[in-house]
Amino acid sequence: MPIALRLLRLGSNVRSLAMEHSLTTALKEWDVAVRALAAGDTILLLRKGGIREEGGQFKVEGDRVLLYPTYEHQKPHLLKLDYAARVQPVPSGWHPQTVEISAWADITEILAIDEAAPLARLLPHHIWNEQFATERFNWKPRQPLYLLLLQVSKLPQPIHIPYCSEYGGCRSWLDLAASMALTGSERVLSDGDYDRRVDAIRGAIA
Repeated sequence: MPIALRLLRLGSNVRSLAMEHSLTTALKEWDVAVRALAAGDTILLLRKGGIREEGGQFKVEGDRVLLYPTYEHQKPHLLKLDYAARVQPVPSGWHPQTVEISAWADITEILAIDEAAPLARLLPHHIWNEQFATERFNWKPRQPLYLLLLQVSKLPQPIHIPYCSEYGGCRSWLDLAASMALTGSERVLSDGDYDRRVDAIRGAIA
């Protein structure tokens, strides 16, 4: 059986920095992954949670999202060694008093795979190790693994917001209490560099 590859959504004109001036929608992800995205180390997230089905179409909560770092569930043993060393373990239930938001992203594509064969070829393109990729693929085996491709921009200055209990729990999507201005943001990668990485990921699973 051939590898199933499906383009689920590509927002219209999401590459335009001027499309929105402020944003409240946020995507929760491990702090180490948010930092890797903001540094240009990767453009790829592997997800099964946070995807909702509406009218027969898979979609995320928004094409443009703030990147909200989380700490409690980071597991160093599921990261490549270089990134595992950057994780500071925290006790269960711990959260910071304030959360630093320093970047946002356009989710330019959502790809889906429902066979395990591409997992090894995707390893060079993300920060997790083979165990993580396999476990994430095998969780809810009837559902495909979603590849979120993010073109990241950094805010001119990090913004610190108070932690709210509503932001906790195993949720992927948040609607923050206050809107954050995007004016003055700069792309982490040029369009050309980003497109080359997208093409490499497509090639790895095609």
